[in-house]
Amino acid sequence: MFAVRIKRDRCKSCGLCIEFCPRHLLVLDPELNSRGVKPVKFEGPQDQCTGCGNCAAMCPDAAIEIDEVPDDQ
Repeated sequence: MFAVRIKRDRCKSCGLCIEFCPRHLLVLDPELNSRGVKPVKFEGPQDQCTGCGNCAAMCPDAAIEIDEVPDDQ
């Protein structure tokens, strides 16, 4: 299983990660961040993320990290 961590205050709401997520697990958060934009948030069952890394690779601000989480946690 994988954990997607989004640094809300680094996100500029460009939407590239949303566009390239093959499972459509990323959406815009309705709450604004410190930049005054709606940052991306992970939405959906955590076990649906394949850890492909498309979101992190496409993010121009390095606002997304993906970590592998052991199945027993």
